[in-house]
Amino acid sequence: MSRPRLKTAVQSLGHTQALKDGSVVPQGFDFEFEEVPKIIQAFRRMVRGSEFDISEMAITTYLAARAHGKEFTALPVFLVRAFHHGAIMVNTRLGIRSPKDLEGKRVGVNRGYTVTTGVWARSILQHEHGVDLSKVTWVLSGDEHVAEFQPPANVVAMEPGRTLEELLVAGEIAAAIGVDVDHPDVKPLIPDARQAGFDALRQHGHYPINHTLVVRNALLEAHPGLAQDIFDTFAQAKDRYVERLARTAFDELPKADQGYKRVMEITGEDPLPYGIEANRRMIESVIRYAGEQGILKRPFAVEELFAPVA
Repeated sequence: MSRPRLKTAVQSLGHTQALKDGSVVPQGFDFEFEEVPKIIQAFRRMVRGSEFDISEMAITTYLAARAHGKEFTALPVFLVRAFHHGAIMVNTRLGIRSPKDLEGKRVGVNRGYTVTTGVWARSILQHEHGVDLSKVTWVLSGDEHVAEFQPPANVVAMEPGRTLEELLVAGEIAAAIGVDVDHPDVKPLIPDARQAGFDALRQHGHYPINHTLVVRNALLEAHPGLAQDIFDTFAQAKDRYVERLARTAFDELPKADQGYKRVMEITGEDPLPYGIEANRRMIESVIRYAGEQGILKRPFAVEELFAPVA
């Protein structure tokens, strides 16, 4: 019997390299990789058309998708982790001296309200700096991957033909999340943001999950061992990467890998842990923040979000 070929969309990363080059091979199937120019395009295609058998997906896109009955389930494979203290940029001419000063203001969010960077950044504003998120008007530059999602009343669309970068520089919004602006009037809201992220990791284990991995339900139902096979294959590829990371000097690593090396130095552990238990606290956190921010109407239990694997 021929092995099934599963259409797969994941980024080319250090910890997926062994999958892409074929040095790690699944037991019962083969990958058929489609190289998507921007991985967010794969999220949208999966949510709106189930175009892949296996797909990387932003974790809050996944939460919104599950809340609206999309026919795929995540595995506890977390392909991207990041800190988001530096994601919030402010116009310095508007007198924003602390995060609380954003209350009553308009703040841009790159793309949709459910974008994961926005969710984590808003949680930092709320839980580390006491910002009342309901007192901010959130201005979106795009729509949602999950078309059925309806945002809270204090979320509005940007004027057509403008960009968040233009609005921020002009002072028409006080701040923006997830934009890249090189202008003398624009700076990060949180000083020394990179260090603030690492401090949050040290002090209370704050280590945000950005992306997970989803599989079409029909395949999981038809092949009871598939979830475990996929999980084991991704874990094996990741373990090879972590071994290389451990033995490579920081300055010799690509910039994309240096953050994971720093996490390894701080924690003394795998900087990309897979499985539920190693990540339960962060999964529970993103579920809670999605509820607080009006993305989920009811909280999920962690176990109902992920296919069971050993």
